[in-house]
This record gives sequence, C-alpha cells and structure tokens, in this order.
Amino acid sequence: MRKVVLLGLCLVMLSVLSYGQSAESKPTPGSRPVKFLKKQIAAESFESVAVFDVNQDSKPDIVSGAYWYEGPLFFKRHTIGTVPRMNEYWDDFSTIPLDVNKDNRQDFITGGWFGKTLIWRENPGNDKEWAEHIIAKPGNIETTRSWDIDNDGVPEIVPNTPNDSLIIYRLNQTTPGKFDRHRITGKHGHGLGFGDLNNDGRGDLIVENGWLEAPAQPFAQPWTLHPDFKLGTSSVPILVVDVNQDKVNDLIVGQAHGYGLHWYEQKKDKNLKKIAWIKHPIDLVNSQYHTMEWVDIDNDGQPELITGKRYRAHNGNDPGETDPLGLYYFKWNGESFTKQIISYGPFGEGKGAGLYFSVADLTGSGRKDIIVAGKDGLYVFYNQGSE
Repeated sequence: MRKVVLLGLCLVMLSVLSYGQSAESKPTPGSRPVKFLKKQIAAESFESVAVFDVNQDSKPDIVSGAYWYEGPLFFKRHTIGTVPRMNEYWDDFSTIPLDVNKDNRQDFITGGWFGKTLIWRENPGNDKEWAEHIIAKPGNIETTRSWDIDNDGVPEIVPNTPNDSLIIYRLNQTTPGKFDRHRITGKHGHGLGFGDLNNDGRGDLIVENGWLEAPAQPFAQPWTLHPDFKLGTSSVPILVVDVNQDKVNDLIVGQAHGYGLHWYEQKKDKNLKKIAWIKHPIDLVNSQYHTMEWVDIDNDGQPELITGKRYRAHNGNDPGETDPLGLYYFKWNGESFTKQIISYGPFGEGKGAGLYFSVADLTGSGRKDIIVAGKDGLYVFYNQGSE
C-alpha cells in the first residue's frame, strides 16, 4: 500500500513538473525568429508591388506593374496594361493605392526614371485595361512615396526626383482625378523620408543633405532647410522612427547604391536649440538597401526594420552587385539591432527587396506577410509565426 501511495505521488510530481516545463517552453511573441514560407508568384517581375482589394470581393489582391493577381491564391493573373521597358528596367517604380477619382475603387500611382512622368492608373472595375492618366512630368523619378503631409486623412504623393525640384502632389478636394502641385525646394538628391523630427506635431521632410522643417501651413508657407547631415545615395524611404524610445525621432538610412545601413540618433544640445546626430551602424556587410519598412513582424507589439538588397539596381554596376541576395528583418534589443534572415543566397535561391515592397496580412491569420517584387521575381513570404 505504501509503495502504491509513493508511486502515485511520484506520478503527480512528474505531471506537475512536466506541465511547468511545457508552460515555460512556450515562446512569447518576438522571443524566437519568425519563420516564413516562400511562394513564387511570377518568375519575371517588375520592381514594385502593392496589396489591395482590386475587385471588391473583400480579399486582398497583389498588384505589380502590368498585372494584378487575384487573391486569395494569386494563381489567376489579370492584365492592367502595358508598361514601357528600357534595357533591364520596367519603367514602373512605385505602386501607391489611392481612390483618385472617388468611385470607391482603388486605383494606383506610379512613375519611372526613364519616362519622367508621374501617372495614375484607373481601376475599371472589370477586366478591361486600366486607363493611364498623367499627373505631372517632374523629371527622373527614383521612386515615389505617399504621406499625409497636412494631417487631413488623405495622403499626398511625393516623388523622389534627385535631379529636379521636390514637389508634393495633393489630390484636389473638389475635382476628382486632379492633383495640385506644391514646390517645396529645388534639387534634393537621392533619398526621401517624412516624419516629425522636432516634436512640433508636424511632419518634416528628410532629403540627402538635411531636413526640411514643415511650417504651420505646409502648402502656403516656405519650408526651412536644416543642412545637418549628408546621407549619400540614401534609401527611399529614409525612416523617421524613435529607435531607442527616448521620445524623439531618429533616422534609419540605407545606402541604395553602395554598402551600409545605419541609424542616426537624435540628440539635443544643452540649450535645446540645435540637433546633433550620432551615427550608429546596423549592417555594413550588405549593399543596396534601397527600400525598407518599419513594421511589427513578430507580433510582440514592437516594430522591426524590414529591408534587403535590391537585385541589379544599376544593371550590375553598383558595389556588391555579385554578392548573395538577401531579405532580412532587424530587431531592436534595447541597445542595438540583431539581424534575422528571411531569405539569403545567390540568384535563384535568395530573394532581394526590390524597389517598393509591401507588408500585409494576406490570409487573415493576424500575422503580416511580406510581398516582394524585383528583377529576381515576385514572391510572397508567408509569416508562419515563431512557434
């Protein structure tokens, strides 16, 4: 009897210990690297991709260049229209969803380096070709981004035109399909970002040779240039985020056509009248960090830096062109960034970041997937979580 009782106690103890170990071993969000499932959508691709509901069936679709791919499986390809080609480039350097003509269907905005033209393509609501409408001819367009400059809930369109003036295009509030033009400054170099750098509640613009302080009326008053830094052939976007959580925004800058990825810590001097910038390395061994996003990819409530190498950005003439391709996310640990590999390897194995990629939940899983275009193909990296 005594042996039976002792055996029973032992079994209970083992059960409790086993339960405790099981509970402790279950990872919390962000405690382990995220796993991704790679799926090819197209072998040959444009360099830009967006995700939005094209056909209003409440399922996200993938839009890239001349085609859109019907969700949720993305097997069925629909034609949007022709895109001009120059050498290795398709002249399609952004995919910005926006209902331009207010017909409750998502259109998109793009433009390219060679055509020097900013356009919007009109969603017809059926399988007809998407009509192309010219917004402006601002010069060589490196790529384009959209930000809500005036906090009215509608994003403005801001192309990076390194050789020409920096101009913001604002959707006209009374005439659907029309954009108003607002010149901010002159020639501004390679790279563009947006965010509040001086904690005045207004978003500032970041360019290669400094930051442009937003006035109270961004489309009626001049912007003030602060030439605080030189960023080189910097990324689009330059991210404006509070990296170290000290309640002031910092900068994250990739080198789009060379080696290097850094963050610039914002520091105020003692009299609080001047900003100083302390440059910290994130990754010095990879080149062509042309585009990036700041998104919570591991569902731990904190954003991560997602970026990677653009494949053949200058048709084989950039430093590091023959290095392996890579797509990564970098996690801030309170002192520095740690690098996690999403994809890595030579052409055909690794995947680059393209010029304009998207992060969206394609499956309704509550986890964000990564959708990446580029000369090395169009792919989805399905987020499998960290368990």
